[in-house]
Amino acid sequence: MYSLLFKSFFRTKIFLVSLVLLLTVGVISILIGKQYLVKQEKTIAAAQVFQEESIKKNLEYHHDDLGLLLYYLRFTLVKKPVNISAISIGQSDVNPLLQAVTIRGLEGQKYDTDFENPSLLMSGNLDLGFVIIYLFPLVLIAMTFNLYSEEKELGTWRILAAQTSGKAQFLFKKLIVRILFVFGVLIFLMFLASALLQIPMKQNFWAIFLQSILYVLFWSALCFWIVTLLKNSSFNALALISIWVVLTILFPALINNYVINKYQVPEALDAMVEQRDGYHEKWDLEKDVTMNGFIGAYPQYVKYKVPQDKFSWIWYYGMQHMGDIAAKETSEEMTEKIKLRNSVSENVALFVPTMHAQLTLNNLSGTDMISHLDFLNALTKFHENLRLGFYDKIFNHKTASSVDWKNHEIKFHEVDHGFSWLKLLLPTILITVLIAISAIVNLRKL
Repeated sequence: MYSLLFKSFFRTKIFLVSLVLLLTVGVISILIGKQYLVKQEKTIAAAQVFQEESIKKNLEYHHDDLGLLLYYLRFTLVKKPVNISAISIGQSDVNPLLQAVTIRGLEGQKYDTDFENPSLLMSGNLDLGFVIIYLFPLVLIAMTFNLYSEEKELGTWRILAAQTSGKAQFLFKKLIVRILFVFGVLIFLMFLASALLQIPMKQNFWAIFLQSILYVLFWSALCFWIVTLLKNSSFNALALISIWVVLTILFPALINNYVINKYQVPEALDAMVEQRDGYHEKWDLEKDVTMNGFIGAYPQYVKYKVPQDKFSWIWYYGMQHMGDIAAKETSEEMTEKIKLRNSVSENVALFVPTMHAQLTLNNLSGTDMISHLDFLNALTKFHENLRLGFYDKIFNHKTASSVDWKNHEIKFHEVDHGFSWLKLLLPTILITVLIAISAIVNLRKL
């Protein structure tokens, strides 16, 4: 029976069109992911060269004044790239891969990023995750919406019903043939991505693999449920396309609009302005006002004297740090609101397989907002370690020769890609099982 159904399916135009479409777009998405990884490699290499050359050139001009030298020098922290991020680029096209900062105030530098083409950001990236989330369901819809209705409308259903004792089994086997075809293409693309993008087959890859399989299985169950309503082809097609639009476009947009308005985040510009104001206003205040706050934060520097009648680096860098302290509350508020947004979205997504799949792929690829916040936290620690490592030398009026500049190459931060298998798989499994049970109940009408 299955061999005949496969032969019959392979002769249809929808098979050829679906095969060419999925393979073509799938391979293109993998190549786009490859370009993304190459761009990352070039960016990191350029940052390394820039930092080395910048240190070398500035040493020639400011060798005797370490405080002035470090006013100009930038030190780079890179979010360690992982090849699996090419599967789902997520928000990494707007969040920077690396940050080059001076030891001056951090808040004015933290949200610097590259300029990107707004039209490209609006359309998003055609990565493999996009193909799985949006294109695979459409292909399933095109192949399954008329499983029953076509036979009914052509008048062949009665003949088939007379020739087989299990009408429901026949319909189910037709569905299985189409699902196996889609699964075959999906599995091929996943392993092709692993080979071309050099993604190690570790826990996160298999998690993405299983999530993708479950996502396609969810749409298969949903398509079959619509078919078992025994409506005409027009109704099935309209219903499935409407569900696709609601689940992939409308509902995520509504949730996004809700969390944006519910948890209004202060703009990063606010923190930058507060940092600059907190720093600039210190020029007009008594130096003791600045130093009291700075020494309160770092009592180990109380031994350094601040001349009242002339400029000093301890006072200057103290002002810079006090600017960060002035912006600290706004910065923390912004971080907490972003975490709340993400938490609400994840909780809602437990009941919406399309959102759950998208958020899961981003999380497993390390391209979600939480991964970026983790990087910003690492940047804060990196900046503080830099400052504290240089302060004593600056305040003791050391020259640049007191620093081992070979230790100041770009540094890497490795993002934690941990996850819960239960939270990953269970929501989609439960929803798929419920829909499948409903479809099986409907089959009794045949």
